[in-house]
Amino acid sequence: MYWEDEGFLLSKNNYDENSIIIETFTSEHGKYSGIVYGGSSRKQKRNFQIGNKILLNWRSKNENKPGYFNVELINPISPTFFDDKKKTTCILSASSILKILLPERQINKKIYNSFEKMLDDLKNQDWINRYIEWELLLIKELGYENKLINKHEGNIKKALSFNKQLLMENFIIPNKLKFPLFRNILENYFT
Repeated sequence: MYWEDEGFLLSKNNYDENSIIIETFTSEHGKYSGIVYGGSSRKQKRNFQIGNKILLNWRSKNENKPGYFNVELINPISPTFFDDKKKTTCILSASSILKILLPERQINKKIYNSFEKMLDDLKNQDWINRYIEWELLLIKELGYENKLINKHEGNIKKALSFNKQLLMENFIIPNKLKFPLFRNILENYFT
């Protein structure tokens, strides 16, 4: 099995001395995990910042077995915001939410495109409002038909709290998931 796709890095974990396991959200293959041999080397390390856009070549002997990635950096998104704790936390929050809520290997172009746009909108002054809108779209796309208009427009703390309540009631609690730490940190920035 072999495919090539672009995607965003959602998480990384050490695998052995030189390798890492990454979880990605790809355009044409959904959320995918795999091993990157040499991923923890000095030369490769800079590519693996959460939120970076990467080109992925995935190989496996069998579609149902763990595979491995060859990775090239397309767009180093995260380093752009290293000096801004709120925006860095925003990237980590969104990536954590996608990591726990997206089903494995299920394509969702609308979520993918909205995530890419939200990351691009971090350059704008009203980035936090774009993030809040992104969460609402994600909630809707994952099956909770949100007929409520976010009545907390303009009050960032209340809007984030409203979205958190929707995430908790519809996904986190029923599936016995742990709410992402970085999402709580992001909300605390706006108290």
